[in-house]
Amino acid sequence: MGSRTLIDTEKLTDGLYGLGWSTVKRLPEGVAVQLGQQLADLAWRRRGKGVQRLECNLARVVPDASPQRLADLSRAGMRSYMRYWMESFRLPVWSPERIKAGFAPEDVHHLEDGLKSDRGVILALPHMGNYDLAGVWVTTKLNTPFTTVAERLKPESLYDRFVAYREGLGMEVLPHTGGAAFGTLARRLRAGGLVCLVADRDLSSSGIPVKFFGEETKMPAGPAMLALQTGAMLLPVTLWYDDSPVMRGRVHPEIEVPENGTRTEKAAHMTQALADTFASGIADHPTDWHMLQRLWLADLAPRGAAAGTEPA
Repeated sequence: MGSRTLIDTEKLTDGLYGLGWSTVKRLPEGVAVQLGQQLADLAWRRRGKGVQRLECNLARVVPDASPQRLADLSRAGMRSYMRYWMESFRLPVWSPERIKAGFAPEDVHHLEDGLKSDRGVILALPHMGNYDLAGVWVTTKLNTPFTTVAERLKPESLYDRFVAYREGLGMEVLPHTGGAAFGTLARRLRAGGLVCLVADRDLSSSGIPVKFFGEETKMPAGPAMLALQTGAMLLPVTLWYDDSPVMRGRVHPEIEVPENGTRTEKAAHMTQALADTFASGIADHPTDWHMLQRLWLADLAPRGAAAGTEPA
């Protein structure tokens, strides 16, 4: 009975995502925005596990916040999260002009200089704003293809939807599971290419311990290890929304390889620097950090607990 229920739930999840991609993209933009806010407020009022987890995470980011302040932050956070989904559902029908006008990043020269150097560039992002929009802006505005990695989702058909969606936006998408992804990413970087990785939540057993808002967690080793192995530039990126239809962002300066230390020590130093940059951006724009899952080691479920179906 349990497996039957799980299968039914997975089919429902896949169907809901499919409905979003098929229906929301046909709505006028203003209608989609209003619908997203209404759905976000409904989810916030129901106070499901995702909303409760978001508030717990925000309590680390804004430790002096009162209960009312945390509630306000989580409501704004859910609106930001739903804006991400509404935009993502509509991105396939956005014109090149709308894409170019939809994102206004600061300090893009760090990325442009890195691409000109032929060293290869790794862009590492937290779950902020809309990284799909940032990605399609890169492929459209900068005319630069890139490779990324996607979490394996259940059901498999949902994962296939995300891969098809992101490939349709001009991205090369590799599955997170299996060791082949690292080798492919390294080859792309050695050829002077661009790799984009969401890097604030470890999905493996090989994450690197970091201090994040004063508490211990683990973050993926991939960005630092790729930079060490290939000589590519490692550039953190943070994203956020304001009250306009345009997403904002910043390309931060390169996280350089330390001169001294073992390979493991260098990777740990670089990953901590990445975590510190993420923390600075998240502290400035806490409601645009869409972390509705457990992150800190003190909160993580026992090994073997059921995983969620949130896309990476």
